[in-house]
Amino acid sequence: MSCLVDLGPLTSKMPIFVPGSVWLVGAGPGDPGLLTALAIHALGQADVIVYDALVSDEVLSLAPPAAAREFAGKRGGKPSAKQRDITERLIELARGGKRVLRLKGGDPFVFGRGGEEAMALVAAGVPYRVVPGITAGLGGLALAGIPATTRETNQAITLMTGHPAAGSESEIDWAAFAALKSPLILYMAANSLPRIVPELIAAGMAVETPVAFVSKATTPQEQVVVTTLGEAVADMLAAGVEAPTITVIGSIVGLRAILKPE
Repeated sequence: MSCLVDLGPLTSKMPIFVPGSVWLVGAGPGDPGLLTALAIHALGQADVIVYDALVSDEVLSLAPPAAAREFAGKRGGKPSAKQRDITERLIELARGGKRVLRLKGGDPFVFGRGGEEAMALVAAGVPYRVVPGITAGLGGLALAGIPATTRETNQAITLMTGHPAAGSESEIDWAAFAALKSPLILYMAANSLPRIVPELIAAGMAVETPVAFVSKATTPQEQVVVTTLGEAVADMLAAGVEAPTITVIGSIVGLRAILKPE
């Protein structure tokens, strides 16, 4: 027997999406069921939705048909909208009196350039609000049977990308991260893995260290490949792992065999 929850009392207490403002909203890792109530509320109020490549059609379908949709996806190695153009468009739409929903996969402030956009909105005098979302590096792993932490395996994790920060003149010090001896959760690292793996091994990380790739997390197309650091690159290529992919390196990967997610 199904049970429907009346969200009316909750939404009545939510902030008003004011015309002329921008909401930076996290759409989660893919499954529309992982949207927050505030994200759903924003979708229902928006005049224009400027969305990223990782936002699914199922999520977009929750917005009213009258809401305009503008694609602003960025994908590595492929023609993409320039960040400056996206930000200027957000400002233009808001100054035109629109309720602008900037919809991003995962969480807008976790490797989603939401911080850059928020700073630009502040500089332009445009009111904004952040609606956090579930980032794939945590929620996606959880549903794949890989807890971010347990008392028996680790006291810390590191969320990071597989390439240096924009504007940085130095490469990532992989030896320093290997020395932490805590699991590494890497975003956008698959293409860089042939370079990353030898550096981690040279820094003393054991070739038997468990590794998992979680591709298209929480979606019907999800693919999980479990391997070891020494075999990671070969197994990733053999399995045809596709972006977007979260790469997990460390003790927590072994828990998937015990938890056996459905």
